Amino acid sequence: MKKLSLYIIAVAGAMLMTGCAEDFLDQENTTNLNQGTFFNSDAAIEAGTAPLYNYVWNDFNSKFYYGMGDGRANNITAQYSDYIYPYTNFTDGSLSQGLSDAWNSLYNVVSQSNNTIVNIMEYSSSDVSEQAKITGVAEARFMRGLAYWYIGSLWGGGIIYTRTSDYIDTYASAMPSSRVDVMEFAIRDMEFAAKNLPATQATAGRVTKYSAYGMLSRFYLSMAGLVSGDGRYDGTNIVTNFNRGTRNAYYLDAAAKAAKKVITESSAKLVSEYGDLFSNELTKANNNSESLFQLQWLTGSTDAIGWGANNSIAAFFGWSTMVADGTNWGGATYCSWDLWKEFNLEPGDAAVRRHYSVASIGEVYPEFNKKNGGYIYGETENAGNQGANIRKYVVGTNADNGYSYKQSCGVNTYMMRLAEVYLNYAEAILANGESTSDSEALLYFNMVRERAKVPAKNAITYEDLRHERRVEFAFEGLYWYDLLRRSYYQQQEVINYVNNQQRNASYGETNATYDGEECAGYSISSEYAAPGPSVSVATERNLVLQVPDADQGKCPNLKPDPATGLLVTIPYEFGEREVTDADLF
Repeated sequence: MKKLSLYIIAVAGAMLMTGCAEDFLDQENTTNLNQGTFFNSDAAIEAGTAPLYNYVWNDFNSKFYYGMGDGRANNITAQYSDYIYPYTNFTDGSLSQGLSDAWNSLYNVVSQSNNTIVNIMEYSSSDVSEQAKITGVAEARFMRGLAYWYIGSLWGGGIIYTRTSDYIDTYASAMPSSRVDVMEFAIRDMEFAAKNLPATQATAGRVTKYSAYGMLSRFYLSMAGLVSGDGRYDGTNIVTNFNRGTRNAYYLDAAAKAAKKVITESSAKLVSEYGDLFSNELTKANNNSESLFQLQWLTGSTDAIGWGANNSIAAFFGWSTMVADGTNWGGATYCSWDLWKEFNLEPGDAAVRRHYSVASIGEVYPEFNKKNGGYIYGETENAGNQGANIRKYVVGTNADNGYSYKQSCGVNTYMMRLAEVYLNYAEAILANGESTSDSEALLYFNMVRERAKVPAKNAITYEDLRHERRVEFAFEGLYWYDLLRRSYYQQQEVINYVNNQQRNASYGETNATYDGEECAGYSISSEYAAPGPSVSVATERNLVLQVPDADQGKCPNLKPDPATGLLVTIPYEFGEREVTDADLF
């Protein structure tokens, strides 16, 4: 995945330029430079899908991956970063920073996946094998399905289309479909990928059928909260009571089956040491045994590799030039006080997961500042004055690792790890019960805990799962989606939870200045105890985002209903199922 020809870099550059198009549906067909002749070999199919692993996700990755997944969920406090604090504070609107980038990026994934599918099916020469065509289409449908899962989760609906050119001139009159239809579309794409992708890929980092099954375990858990009754979605059984307290049994069972396929059939296994997942040794972090899907970023300076295939997360998390190259905007981006306390609920979390997730007073990082003997947070340099900085995705400077550059850290972005599939399985087995002692659910749940050096449990509750997900995947862009999934059947509980997280609270090393609540060497500033400044009270309207203002203007049907704040939607007309349960399980 790291070695792209100059031809493909040129292709991807064209894709990136259309990704910044003024209208989210105004995407040129850029899958290749000459669609009539390019797909003339199996290698060309693989080359044509390569940009779907990085370029099209770039704007989503650079800010919104964590700004929404962690900022909205209050894993991050960043009172001066306008691409995070509006989402943390529930003061975001259709003009908020980063919103258009995320919307356009996700629809760029959709548009370019559509283009790839159409071009493979319509322009492949007779020299291309059927298997190569099927695999290429399945890769594109994997990406499109994931993009639609994000769209449905975040905006409560979206415009579904499968041929980008059909919408270039007609998008102004396009009508969005409901969240459940968008989820169903995402599921059908991912089921196609699960059936048709190979079990292994010749090129490291390419998605496999087990990548798709892992994603299905996530998608099915979401769908379980959106469909009433116990059967599969049929277009009519849509949930209207979001406080009913139970979920659809069919999708819970499907989530367990999909997770079990990954666990028992794939070669994936947990990385033995949690810290290796976020090591600055690329052979440990990138495409390791636990990774089911990572965005594949190129290594090298942006002058050498260009913009679009560079991972800039370290620039937004790095707090000084001693820990990240060049531009560093993370000096005032902190682990939230609420998450800090959660990391310290169990002793092992402070020693393992917290250490590799959060840089806090006294923590030693020999991988940083190597030429001077290492780095001690709060001693080598002054500590942050409003909280503990974020360590994940911060990999040191080029002098430390030999590959990172300004705004191009070279590490891949996790989109799904095996640990999530383990916890998805446990959640599916818990189902609608208060707790479970199922032996297999406990086995996989406790494997995640034992790696973190925390004691095993003999029963699992929802609260156990919520805590485990939060501290295991902090700053990996997942926690808000965990809360959304819960809100589909326990909405008021989730609203109450997010309104009691002491959002935007500042804290520092325990001393006379910080005289409020204390936790593990830090104390919250008493004036920001509950909550910090500028935080609005969340309601059910804050469980969906507004469509960016520019797109509402160009596509009036994307304006929300003033009474509900939700999109006005029409049913999507699905055809016959391409993939059956018998095909999958």
